[in-house]
Amino acid sequence: MLRFGGIEESDDIKLKSCTACKLVRYCSVKCQREHRPQHKQECKKRAAELHDEILFRQPASSHLGDCPICLVPLPIDENESCHLTCCSKTVCKGCDHTNQMGELKQSREPRCPFCRKPAPITEAASRLNVMKRVEANDPYAMKTMGVQRYAAGDYRSAFEYYTKAAVSHFGAHFQLSNMYREGQGVEKDLKKELYHAEKAAIGGHPGARYNLGCEEEHHGRMDRAVKHYMIAANLGDNNSLQALKESYKQGLVTKEDFAAALRAHQAAINKTKSPQRERAEGYFRRRKERSMKQKLRLK
Repeated sequence: MLRFGGIEESDDIKLKSCTACKLVRYCSVKCQREHRPQHKQECKKRAAELHDEILFRQPASSHLGDCPICLVPLPIDENESCHLTCCSKTVCKGCDHTNQMGELKQSREPRCPFCRKPAPITEAASRLNVMKRVEANDPYAMKTMGVQRYAAGDYRSAFEYYTKAAVSHFGAHFQLSNMYREGQGVEKDLKKELYHAEKAAIGGHPGARYNLGCEEEHHGRMDRAVKHYMIAANLGDNNSLQALKESYKQGLVTKEDFAAALRAHQAAINKTKSPQRERAEGYFRRRKERSMKQKLRLK
């Protein structure tokens, strides 16, 4: 047991660890303050090591997780999934499409594939659903409102919604990082930008991880940049894989590491595939092709 002042822990005396480094334990705040000048340098070094251990840990999945219906990982491209405003769940297009086709065959009214509530038909109904979820303090609804207000140019309101959502939504941390970088709705702040980017990256957000890699590369810390790119590529991020490719060309990444990143990247993409999603993709591709042909005939 590490301690300062020679005091042993007992039933009457509970020693408290240094919150930054966890290396030393103290009997009181006064004791900790007196020891600070001797401990400061070692504390900062160990605190940085602990921070990096968490920061560079490979997440088990992306921040989006699995589809709650088929339990297959969701694609990191959020356009490939469907957000359900009634229950604030995100499902893959495969499950959503399968649900729609089943209801059409049985001539039933459209319902949410997850909670089975009647599906909103109009944009106004969707907005009403989102507001109900916002009133219930739903983080995903808060983030959705942030996206809507940001698109409308109301950056201050967007910032407020993102801040509320960031309590448990890594995508909101990513958006806050971007807003602090650009000074939208808030003053530019590099420290806060990095703080939110790191929070999002630790939670499995590939875009935030890629941004951190770019930041490290900009400051010439290529060893750290490559670590970020590797982690994001392992989640299926194309931008990070391209960055690793360029680093490999420059001799900054070994052939073995680049090959491993290629395999992990492809494996992450393969995990997001399923027969249902392939059928949905084929359906939407054929519908798009028919629409383009009709437009050509009308010209």
